[in-house]
Amino acid sequence: MCGIVATIGSRQAAPLLMQGLQRLEYRGYDSAGIATTSNNQLHCRKVEGKLIRLREQLDRSPVAGTCGIGHTRWATHGKPDALNAHPHLDSADEVAVVQNGIIENHRLLRQQLQQEGVCFRSQTDTEVVPHLVARALGQLQGEVAEADLLRLAVTRAIDQLEGAYALAVIWAGLPQELVVVRHQAPLLIGLGEGQFFCASDTPALAEVASTILSLDNGEMARLTPLGVELFDPSGQRTQRTPQPLCGAEHVADKRQFRHFMLKEIHEQADVATAWVERCLYGPPTDHLSPVLDDVGHVQLLACGTSRHAALVGAHLLEQLADIPTTVHYASEFRYAPPPLAAKTLTIAVTQSGETADTLAALTIELERRRSREGLGEPLQLLGITNRPHSSLGRLVPQIIDIAAGLETGVAATKSFLGQMLALYSIALRLASQRHSGVSASEQLIACREGLEQLPEQLSALLQTMDQQCATLAHEFAETQDVIYLGRGINYPIALEGALKLKEISYIHAEGYPAGEMKHGPIALVDQYVPVVSIATPGRVFEKVLSNAQEAKARDARLIGIGPECADTEIFDVLLPIPPVHELISPLLTVIPMQLLAYHVAAHRGLDVDQPRNLAKSVTVE
Repeated sequence: MCGIVATIGSRQAAPLLMQGLQRLEYRGYDSAGIATTSNNQLHCRKVEGKLIRLREQLDRSPVAGTCGIGHTRWATHGKPDALNAHPHLDSADEVAVVQNGIIENHRLLRQQLQQEGVCFRSQTDTEVVPHLVARALGQLQGEVAEADLLRLAVTRAIDQLEGAYALAVIWAGLPQELVVVRHQAPLLIGLGEGQFFCASDTPALAEVASTILSLDNGEMARLTPLGVELFDPSGQRTQRTPQPLCGAEHVADKRQFRHFMLKEIHEQADVATAWVERCLYGPPTDHLSPVLDDVGHVQLLACGTSRHAALVGAHLLEQLADIPTTVHYASEFRYAPPPLAAKTLTIAVTQSGETADTLAALTIELERRRSREGLGEPLQLLGITNRPHSSLGRLVPQIIDIAAGLETGVAATKSFLGQMLALYSIALRLASQRHSGVSASEQLIACREGLEQLPEQLSALLQTMDQQCATLAHEFAETQDVIYLGRGINYPIALEGALKLKEISYIHAEGYPAGEMKHGPIALVDQYVPVVSIATPGRVFEKVLSNAQEAKARDARLIGIGPECADTEIFDVLLPIPPVHELISPLLTVIPMQLLAYHVAAHRGLDVDQPRNLAKSVTVE
């Protein structure tokens, strides 16, 4: 979750570090700090709160040096204050470390170090690392060549660590050297002109690096002003060709919008347009044949918003393609995986491609499936992500890139739409295979026709809905609880609407299948609890209206999402969407959900793009 930036070369490090941290602030914003080395001295500055406070401190007290590390923190161990902010130093203030991840055995290591006389300054798990490195440096000095000293000291330190982590380490004793290592947490190396970089994510490298190297699990790198050396987990030098980095795709720009989230909501029409051109009118996706052929069952692994997209996909796969489908919380799957079944396609859904729980669940499934390859079963694994060059892309044989572009707002919006569209692609493909040799079903034809019209409908809906939701948001000034209702394929959208409101406005909200209201949740309903109900024409339309009436009979303020018709007059407020086929409706009903959550949070004066306690990429369990 935290953001790491590091650089070494001919230019002053501090301005480059601040530029990178600004682009990674969405990953962590509880506190921030940087450290540089020059003239065999270590210089460190760190603050609680937003990055602007660190910039102000650096203006008052600059740091020199062409080698440095930086960090934006999302707190796990220890309060979000300056003492717990990274970088963390050893007792002599000569070793500095930044980390993304969790050191699971830090308590035991802390106890051992304290017994040796080490005094800790923070509550974090990370602080054990600089002390371990410093101890190793003392043990190795005089035994190994100076050029290998820091790298081997870091190697000796990480041999004692358990957990998932990415580390960047500098030492005053070698002020022109930077060592980085990755173990089940993302870390990239960027190569620029006379300058080398390291970062947790590509936006930090945009406009400063032309090519990148993604560190493999267990790899370490030694960076100096002369270049980059890679080492495999056994300590042997290795080589790999860098990949080009297209900077424009990774630069965050709000354009004329007040917040990144609002801009990204409005970009969904563009995402849909690109998908239609690529998947409905583009060449066939033959590269997916190895994993999509002969599928008898599908299981989806995901967390949070990605799981809600997976639930929409499961409905499509079962109702459109007649394929039994299950959706698992990735965080639970790894501890209780279901029995293995033949012809099972496993799909991991994660916008960042770095979600720790999803990657861990997928790794377990990969190991289980590989044990059956010898029995002649193909390895049917697929990933859906907005970052094809992520850890997910290196783990599975096939990736669907949702190509939504950089999403800076922590609350996922356009990536959610992109994930749903990717699952529509899979469902359409499998449904077509099932209908091979006969005329396509009416549902399949209607679905394709509806998707062709989607970009135009989204564009029009975004223009009309924005102001309606902004006006409605004023009614939520004193609201403390909201209930969201949906049925069938729109039940996941009710869950997503509730999640968005919770994430950015801090209002308690829950999504329910509309038919479940009378089985308990209706006890919560009164005049102070608004009810948002998704009512789109289809097989459950009348049932949804009936469930909404039950809430209205208990004096609830009733907000409807659906097309304008006589039946929807029961709603106190209707947020209208165009009439569409029921199977297409989630791609439109989600828009009022996102805009309402956004405007409620903005009206409350909250930090929409960086809501409290949340981070964009959940890279720790």
